Amino acid sequence: MRDQITLECTECKERNYSSTKNKRLHPQRVEFKKYCPRCNAHRTHKETR
Repeated sequence: MRDQITLECTECKERNYSSTKNKRLHPQRVEFKKYCPRCNAHRTHKETR
């Protein structure tokens, strides 16, 4: 039931992280504050499709 997702930085649009999520419990797109090595700062990362 868990699906692979890719997280993309909202500032520079680089895809830095991959993760899994349960789509039945969280059908909407997820957001996390994670470190972006290209921006050299903590930025919001959103799920891409």
